[in-house]
Amino acid sequence: MSKIVTFGEIMMRLQPPSYKRLIQAESFSVYFGGSEANTAAALAQWGEKAVFVTKLPVNDLGEACIRNLKSFDVDTSYIDRGNGRMGVYYTEKGGSQRPPQVLYDRQYSDFSLAQPEDFDFEKIFQGADWFHFSGITPALGGNLPAITKAAVAAARRAGCKISCDFNYRSKLWSTEEARRVMPELITDIDALIINHNQANEVFDIEADTLEEAAKKIHALFHPGLSVITGRKTVSGEVNEFSSLIYYDKKFFKSRTYSIFMIDKIGGGDAFSAGLIYGIVNDKNLQEAVDFAAAAAAYKHTIEGDFITAAVSDIRWVMRSDGKGRMVR
Repeated sequence: MSKIVTFGEIMMRLQPPSYKRLIQAESFSVYFGGSEANTAAALAQWGEKAVFVTKLPVNDLGEACIRNLKSFDVDTSYIDRGNGRMGVYYTEKGGSQRPPQVLYDRQYSDFSLAQPEDFDFEKIFQGADWFHFSGITPALGGNLPAITKAAVAAARRAGCKISCDFNYRSKLWSTEEARRVMPELITDIDALIINHNQANEVFDIEADTLEEAAKKIHALFHPGLSVITGRKTVSGEVNEFSSLIYYDKKFFKSRTYSIFMIDKIGGGDAFSAGLIYGIVNDKNLQEAVDFAAAAAAYKHTIEGDFITAAVSDIRWVMRSDGKGRMVR
């Protein structure tokens, strides 16, 4: 069992039933989720000691969120508590030519107003093997770029492996801001995960293939593993997903999954969790990228932010023909 620390914001998510739009909504399904929390929940289910670090309000919503995390065996002992609010976001499903939509209501949340003294990273990383964060965390502004930098530095001092899911969000910051902040955080880390399209959008990396994109990312930031994911949008409901790892001038590429998306949220986080799980369990890089891609495909079939799947479920997808035939 490895101790894996993740750091970021968890929010309450509200989604209208079925394919209703927000302007039609009369009721909402309620979930809790956020990129790093989603990753931690997956790893905890797969037997790792997953520690999620954030800041939540001292109220019933904060308590409900912590209980939800604990139900997935996530270690919540380093969550700081505040007197403000929890961030909220609203989602609506896409269909055919109508894309999925996300509406944020996270400004002035306890986490977005966090102070450096809220997190004792030296203590948090004691005995830790891995630290994972995403580009969403520094994108929230305020003190969070500096706090994320401090977390990365503390993880290095503790001897942790470090991974980042780049996770550029245009509704949170501009490409210019991301280019200014992110390079210092991601250069020379152990694994950088970035989407093919985002590599082009933020860093002007023009590449016809995932292989070409991975080489250019590696040349820019020198991560131990350059991990590229590719997503082709067929419609608001159907995506084609694939990924590869570039390491030591070799490519390790997953199969391509055609996915009818029950819920698009959290697919990339399941991928990150799958990659980390494969590496800390001494799988070779081909097995690691295959497991990660299968986890991403599986998550797209699950409602809510967290994947709910055992390792055996993911491995079944890896072995299957991808057509989802009934198991009986």
